[in-house]
Amino acid sequence: MTPFGAKIREHRRRRGITLKEMAAALSVSSAYLSALEHGKRGRPTWFMVQRIITYFNVIWDEAEELQRLAEISDPKVAIDTSGLVPEATELANQLAGKIGGLSRDSLNQLLHQLRVVAARDGV
Repeated sequence: MTPFGAKIREHRRRRGITLKEMAAALSVSSAYLSALEHGKRGRPTWFMVQRIITYFNVIWDEAEELQRLAEISDPKVAIDTSGLVPEATELANQLAGKIGGLSRDSLNQLLHQLRVVAARDGV
């Protein structure tokens, strides 16, 4: 599941909306909406994100959060390390090989550490 998919599901469940109801309101199939929630579809288009924001009638911070989550919710990531230092290639390959076996807690720790070092390096 992607961060965007998890947030959509959370909004739906809090409001008691079924997948079928939401899909009909957005004029998409329930299969598409389910695949979007579960991360089996690529990142949603800007237009689809705006339709979902309108559907849930969210504004300001919640709308910005949905847009941000959509941007970081591509389930099929490719990392190009050509031209970078060897450590970048090793990191990308280690992550690709081990990410499936990491616990949620370990993933959260890695995300936190990455945010800390990226902020320190000005990235």
